[in-house]
Amino acid sequence: MRILVCLLLSAALGWAQPKTETGEINGAKFRIDLPEKWNGGLVMYCHGYNPRPASFDNPKPSPLLNVFLDQGFALAQSGYAGGGWAIQEAVQDTEALRRYFASQYGAAKETYVTGHSMGGFLTMVLLETFPNSYDGGLALCGPLAAAQWFMERRLFDFRVVFDHYFPGALAPPAKVPPDYAMSPAQNQELAKLLDSKPQQAEILRRWAGIRTNLEMAGLLVFYTYILKDVQQRAGGNPFDNRDTIYEGTPDDNTLNDAVTRYAADPRAVEYLRRYYTPTGRLTRPMLAIHNTYDILVPPWTTNPYSMLARQSGAESLFVQQYVKRDGHCAIQPAEIGRGFSQLRQWKAGGARPPSGMAK
Repeated sequence: MRILVCLLLSAALGWAQPKTETGEINGAKFRIDLPEKWNGGLVMYCHGYNPRPASFDNPKPSPLLNVFLDQGFALAQSGYAGGGWAIQEAVQDTEALRRYFASQYGAAKETYVTGHSMGGFLTMVLLETFPNSYDGGLALCGPLAAAQWFMERRLFDFRVVFDHYFPGALAPPAKVPPDYAMSPAQNQELAKLLDSKPQQAEILRRWAGIRTNLEMAGLLVFYTYILKDVQQRAGGNPFDNRDTIYEGTPDDNTLNDAVTRYAADPRAVEYLRRYYTPTGRLTRPMLAIHNTYDILVPPWTTNPYSMLARQSGAESLFVQQYVKRDGHCAIQPAEIGRGFSQLRQWKAGGARPPSGMAK
């Protein structure tokens, strides 16, 4: 009781000095940072896709995350107990860490959730799943759509169309072998294959919105790994393109006649729907920021959430912005900090952040 009283008093008066705590909860490593002048608020950060659970060996927080500490907020990060598309583990472990923080440092005055890439997706998931635990969310470069739709229409379709032009170059997309692994050497080898067939490679680049063969090679190798990961988690192939009509190539008729069609395993479909299909029913504000050229999570994959929010009557609680920069999650610390400030002001009853270019 005495410890708890001291902690609550420290929160009320402002934290006296910086503090970092690391540990493990239910198999998930975590890190907590408190700034020198803690304002009593908390930011829960969700990391992006990683084949393995994350650890926190660096003594200093990422410069991308210092923006939250600079605004006086404590920062808590879970490494999740599982790697890959660990939505199930991430939700459980982030919530467990939030509760642990409250038990050790006292209930936060206000709590926000944020994250990059898959962490942006998790920001959406956590706001919908635990609406009473958060005051708002800052989703950064995440696919704000149903996992089933995003992965089927981007990852799986990309592999299917690639296989039409480059048959046998990669493992079959509906049944990736368990021992499939990524490597820089594989990226280079695939890039050479693309270079050797410039006409087909150009068709595929235009279809996928990618500028270079090297970018496309690395993306295809990575996407294939994610397909394997999801298939292992789901216990089968959750992707189905039997009723898909492909378009956007010089000869769509030939493509649709010849492309390989795959049926999904219903059990696997249900797994991916569970982890996760958004509803758009927000009760807390969410600001999403994306950059305009991102081959891994293209900006068009974030647009469905604006429609979901409108359909659910929560349009006033969702804003999407963009920054004019190339690369996956190429959002600078100053832009993250500005977005977080806008989110805080919005939550406090201020003006809704402007849609469009982040500024």
